[in-house]
Amino acid sequence: MPTTTATRRLAAILAADVVGYSRLMGADEEGTHGRLKAHLGELVDPKIREHHGRIVKTTGDGVLAEFASVVDAVRCAGEIQRAMADRDLDLAEERRLRFRIGVNLGDVIADGDDIYGDGVNIAARLEGLAAPGSICVSGTVRDHIGDRLPYAFEDMGEQSVKNITRPVRVYALRPDGAASLLAPGLPARPSRRYRTIIGTVALVIACVGWWFWPAATFFSRAGKPAEQATAASTPMLTAPAVASISEPLVAPRLSIVVLPFANLSNDPDQQYFADGITEDLTTDLSRLANMFVISRNSAFTYKDKPVNAKQIGRELGVRYVLEGSVQRLGNQIRVNAQLIDAETDAHLWAERFDRDVADLLAVQNEITGRIAITLNYALIRAEVARATANPDALDYIFRGRAVLSKPQSRDNLAEAISLFEYAMELDPRSVEAQSRLASALTSRVLNEMSDSPAVDIARAEELIGQALAASPGKPLTHYVKGLLMRIQGRPEEAIPEFETVLASDRNATGAIFQLGWCKMMTGSIDEVIPLAEQGIRLSPRDPSIANWYWRMGWMNLLQSDNDDAIRWLEKGRSANPRLAGLRAMLAAAYALEGETERAAAELAEARRLSRDDRYSNLAHLKAIGYAGSHGYWGVPKVRTLFEATYFAGLRKAGVPEE
Repeated sequence: MPTTTATRRLAAILAADVVGYSRLMGADEEGTHGRLKAHLGELVDPKIREHHGRIVKTTGDGVLAEFASVVDAVRCAGEIQRAMADRDLDLAEERRLRFRIGVNLGDVIADGDDIYGDGVNIAARLEGLAAPGSICVSGTVRDHIGDRLPYAFEDMGEQSVKNITRPVRVYALRPDGAASLLAPGLPARPSRRYRTIIGTVALVIACVGWWFWPAATFFSRAGKPAEQATAASTPMLTAPAVASISEPLVAPRLSIVVLPFANLSNDPDQQYFADGITEDLTTDLSRLANMFVISRNSAFTYKDKPVNAKQIGRELGVRYVLEGSVQRLGNQIRVNAQLIDAETDAHLWAERFDRDVADLLAVQNEITGRIAITLNYALIRAEVARATANPDALDYIFRGRAVLSKPQSRDNLAEAISLFEYAMELDPRSVEAQSRLASALTSRVLNEMSDSPAVDIARAEELIGQALAASPGKPLTHYVKGLLMRIQGRPEEAIPEFETVLASDRNATGAIFQLGWCKMMTGSIDEVIPLAEQGIRLSPRDPSIANWYWRMGWMNLLQSDNDDAIRWLEKGRSANPRLAGLRAMLAAAYALEGETERAAAELAEARRLSRDDRYSNLAHLKAIGYAGSHGYWGVPKVRTLFEATYFAGLRKAGVPEE
């Protein structure tokens, strides 16, 4: 029997599959199979051959191919996605076949006609991270193609992928970018909606005889209807794919360049620290939702040059410029940062950080994290200030996020939910709108501010199910899924969801907070206070800082440190006096210290703020806790601590047993 010898070689691997294939087959098995076969035979197979690739195998709903050239592989992927945008247009959107594509460059094991190894596995994982109609490539691929292709890839940061030990740097070409790519020898292809507009206007021109109407009118970047439609349907923004020499770049919303931080120290060795701040900030900001960040390589071309924000904004097509400096003062490092509006040259935000140089890496991580978190709020507020009279879905999302940047209250949560609902009306398939709305509904339940908790939970579950089906790799969807598991009393299952978020964004303070809560409920109490301290250090002006103080007070109370518990809980009350649970816990802490009048006042306020009668008796309070293995009060070890502290204090404050 003949044998084959496995060999190794470097290859560019393209992995593609159909989005929602099982659902499509369930709805129309024969039609779906026939259309996929047609797409593969008429488009995918010929494109792979045209670009000198080889189909390794088909996988029922997808294809694995290899190329000798990484440029050929990416160009092939781009042309497939561009062409697919024109196919199945006679069908309803939910019935169209759309591909996800991943491309990796790596060493593979070739055994006969098949290939194996991490190089292949990473390509498959990249395909899983891609949105419908989009392409994800590894950092290695992005580095190799350089400027050889006119594709505007968005840096998604480092991603942890299944069965791969090291994080993978991922870049995405979003559906709107892929659909606008130019096929060789073809003119730019307007969108279907735009073609309809062009045809209608052409008819009007023919009727009235305006034969010399300038065609450029229809293709102006400023204010074109197709651009508004794209913004509404695709909330994740990318830079323009191709721009003419005479045409200025149009800045996407939430677009920014981090200029190289200046080294103001006499010590030239501090330059590496300044450059590290710049690079880490570029990475951290690129992980934020809807953010377009100019790459480090482009930003560093402005190093040691005078800053003209307006000129940089025009040259790079960004709305905002972040600049800063680093200076060593004895044993202290001082970092200054400021955010500039590239259109008006106005300074929108500035902050100074003074830190000890004992651990430079820790200092660098803290400072970049603090800047990234604060800038997130500052940029959203700036975008809301720019809002037009006719907002689209993304504008409503920004407005909702701006409302949530205030301390949480019933009114603020209701307003944010209403704004996210408007965004959903404009773009029902927006994963961002679905996830934000689900998050706000869940927060309303967790903060005891919901009139109908069961209704809010059911709606949030439905929304996050839709969001996860459309975009399983989006950190926000995993965050909300973790919140729902927490509500359902499933903290062990929620922990991996929050850890997934933090693997993508180390500065996700919401995930840090929720991870701490789940650690507490599962008995890992020693891990909770360090997580809370990390959150407070990263975001000391967080709109939800009262919840952080509440967490610190909670943990001190469970450990019978009543003085520190009262100190933290009073800070939480000052930051947000509308949290019923915090006021009840403060009542318990006061009562344990014998301050009965203050305890009674806090208990009365907790009862007033709560929309149910949970603080009427201890039996009812203990029964509140959603279905699950642990309920609301944690594993037996944790419940014992609650009995000895929180419930004992409420008894002294006047809460009856039954």
